[in-house]
Amino acid sequence: GHNVSFMVRKAELEMGMTSASREELKGPGGRPKSRIDKLLQDNALEDAQSADAEKSVEIRFLLNPTQIAPHENNDSKVGHVLCERTRLEGDSGKQRPVGTGEIEELPADLVLVSIGYRGMPLEGMEELDFFDSRSSTVVNTHGKLPGENNLFVTGWIKRGPTGIIGTNIMDAKDTVKSVMKYLDTPISAVGVNVESKGRTGLDDHLVENGIDVVDWNQFLQIVSAEMDTTRLRSEAQPREKITSVPEMLEAALR
Repeated sequence: GHNVSFMVRKAELEMGMTSASREELKGPGGRPKSRIDKLLQDNALEDAQSADAEKSVEIRFLLNPTQIAPHENNDSKVGHVLCERTRLEGDSGKQRPVGTGEIEELPADLVLVSIGYRGMPLEGMEELDFFDSRSSTVVNTHGKLPGENNLFVTGWIKRGPTGIIGTNIMDAKDTVKSVMKYLDTPISAVGVNVESKGRTGLDDHLVENGIDVVDWNQFLQIVSAEMDTTRLRSEAQPREKITSVPEMLEAALR
């Protein structure tokens, strides 16, 4: 609609469909990836110029921006972006892009930089071998740090700055399973002289220390408040996120 085309290059999708990629689509957590792959495949074009519309949105894959170059007639403005073609290498779930040396020049009037970050260790992590400086992630197995402790991670600090919303959902579920397993298996935590008492112990601790928490039903109250039609800026908007903690608590405690 709106005289805008959506473009994906079939050749780039095929380049990314390695044997490891196929394993990822069929393996645990592959369902959302398969849906995304189908969407892209259904819209892929043999010829990048074959779409006929006034405007187009094109998603490119396996290109690593290496340089932003000025306009040939005005060096105070951007003119194009130089990108190096990459290929995927590695086993399923551990693929990484590797440069090929092939350079492509993309014309550009505006460049918005939106990239992942490199994780940094907390004090003491490196001495305990809890941090992998090569990947800038915390060492973990399904989100659980090694050893007898109650430490868990999720998100980019767990796997690196990769993936989309669907990736984060599966990643969080993976860590939650480890947390639930830990709660059901009482062990002594490092530096703590008491044993874990699981969920009951957590509830008792919160009550004994007067710690206020937002439970699931109260969280749903916040969701309901965000979807209140009086907050929305347009009919197409599903919700208006509440960004103020006091406002969240007010909605939760209604």
